[in-house]
Amino acid sequence: MVFSSISFIFFFLPVFFLCYYLLRRKWRVGFLLFASLIFYSWGELKYLPLMVTVIAVNYLFALFTERFPARKRLFLIVAIAFDIGSLFFYKYFTPLAVNVLRLPRLGFFPDSLPLGISFFTFQAMSYVIDVYRGTTKAQRNPLIFGTYITMFPQLIAGPIVRYSDIETQINGLAAGTQRIDPKNVSDGIGIFLIGLSKKVLLGNMIGEAWQFLSANPADLGILGSWFGAFCYTLQIYYDFSGYSDMAIGLGRMMGFSFPQNFDHPYTATSVTDFWRRWHMTLSGFFRDYVYIPLGGSRRGTARTILNMFIVWALTGLWHGASITFVIWGLYYWVFLVLERFVFRRVLDKIPAWIRTVLLFPVFSAGWVIFYFDDFSEMGRYFAGMFRFAAPVVGTDALSVVASYWVWFVLGLLCAGYLPQKLFRAIERKKPVLASVCRVIGLTVLFLLCIAALVRQSYNPFIYFRF
Repeated sequence: MVFSSISFIFFFLPVFFLCYYLLRRKWRVGFLLFASLIFYSWGELKYLPLMVTVIAVNYLFALFTERFPARKRLFLIVAIAFDIGSLFFYKYFTPLAVNVLRLPRLGFFPDSLPLGISFFTFQAMSYVIDVYRGTTKAQRNPLIFGTYITMFPQLIAGPIVRYSDIETQINGLAAGTQRIDPKNVSDGIGIFLIGLSKKVLLGNMIGEAWQFLSANPADLGILGSWFGAFCYTLQIYYDFSGYSDMAIGLGRMMGFSFPQNFDHPYTATSVTDFWRRWHMTLSGFFRDYVYIPLGGSRRGTARTILNMFIVWALTGLWHGASITFVIWGLYYWVFLVLERFVFRRVLDKIPAWIRTVLLFPVFSAGWVIFYFDDFSEMGRYFAGMFRFAAPVVGTDALSVVASYWVWFVLGLLCAGYLPQKLFRAIERKKPVLASVCRVIGLTVLFLLCIAALVRQSYNPFIYFRF
């Protein structure tokens, strides 16, 4: 079940919040755990035992780590080994065994990827590591810890929420002391609807253009190929950031404050700046739990470059077993190294807006690497992007541009700060009018989203792959 579906919006969501708000406060945490397990089991019932096992192992070993400090390193290693082992077996074992080692597909090979495994295993690891470091107290109540791991808004695609981010809130929910703030509910509804609109009205529509163009790259021409790459660049942003916004909005409606996951990444003025704005919780995880423990940038240039290499190779692997993901990660490693150690002074002299414009094709080429699993297909598409031959724009590409250029322009405009600036300008001068416009605007967006969901047959969720 995805958030951008009729069944979630008109069945699961209203039933959940009706029960959640009517229940006594101290029962809400148990109900949230129950509802989250139902949500996960909706399409992944066979992997529910895996989820329960991950919860049990990390809950117990975090307690052991705190209770037996002399052996806490051993307990940490066991817990991390279990988490990484689970992730490897379900996400990487079958591709490695079948595609690389050429083994026959045996009955115990996983035939599908458990939804959200990359996210909930990372959350579990961050919790155990923080308990080991002494920055977080181990949670004694297994129901509370289980709720933290399974909480359905951020279960499937993040943001990656650290236990310390919501420790006070979830303990308050369990103790019955946390009240539902009407303003938080109102803000949460707004964030959810904006995220839904980004996903359905922009991500899906621009994604349709990419589907047409990527299916036949040979006849697009160089401009048509680049237009397709730009479309996918916008689609993956609106698809993933829209889903993250919906998760944050749902959390706010329940009384939780999840961390921000995107901050207008395509307005970045450098590749470094981009990765401070894109999937911020994943970048923060690798920074705090991999890069800094490796020594960060404190041990000289050569060691810094090596540490960056390890982080970006792992970032690529986190997305999947395909070698193209590793290449995608190392693609950004190369740009980050060049930016930091070679062209830093030159880039600082270029106006910020020019750097932003020049970076968009860099990001787009990276997303083409990210999209294709097959090297031959990737090569054909890149050949179109860099082949200076007639026609410059193919007939098929022209028809797609004519059909989708309005959505593309809207996607470019909304990827920046323009909508927020316009609203804040109205809010400063006429706050009452701004409130009315907000209610009317969100209502219209909701109705448009429902109409689109009823009409559209194309409603993917890209990060289900991970």
